[in-house]
Amino acid sequence: MKLNEIRDNAGAHYRAKRVGRGIGSGKGKTSGRGGKGQTARTGVALNGFEGGQTPLHRRLPKRGFNNKIFQKDFKVINLGRLQQAIDAGKLAAEGGLDAAKLVTAGILRRPGDGIRLLAKGALSVPITIEVAGASEAAVKAVEAAGGKVVLLGRPAAEPEAAQEKRKRRPKRKASDNE
Repeated sequence: MKLNEIRDNAGAHYRAKRVGRGIGSGKGKTSGRGGKGQTARTGVALNGFEGGQTPLHRRLPKRGFNNKIFQKDFKVINLGRLQQAIDAGKLAAEGGLDAAKLVTAGILRRPGDGIRLLAKGALSVPITIEVAGASEAAVKAVEAAGGKVVLLGRPAAEPEAAQEKRKRRPKRKASDNE
């Protein structure tokens, strides 16, 4: 094959329509754009415009709400990634591991609202790690390697007396208020 023999696949290249070249061409005068007005001009943006009729996105009822402004931003780390960092000498298995140590080691860019430990990969070194959350499989894998997972920010179990206090009281009747 030579450079002068290279061709597009059949149908891959369309010839540009030549517009504004007389009545006989079928695309003369207004070049297929119809009459005057906004759509005859360039830069038209009529997305969702329905000719003055209330558009569909305003006719339909709005439902629900977005509560993501309160969403926690947990950073996920897998056991395999921790083992990789320990093998490379970036992390020391001795002493506790927390978000600050993972950031300084370059495993995480920033701690976010906490770290979630997941069980992807294998861990062969005993470590003690402080995390905001961990999957059951990750906790089992760390404990099987001889380590410990410390969950931060978990409230202790509520005493039964406090639970009894929090139970709903019966609603008052209108006649009770008088």
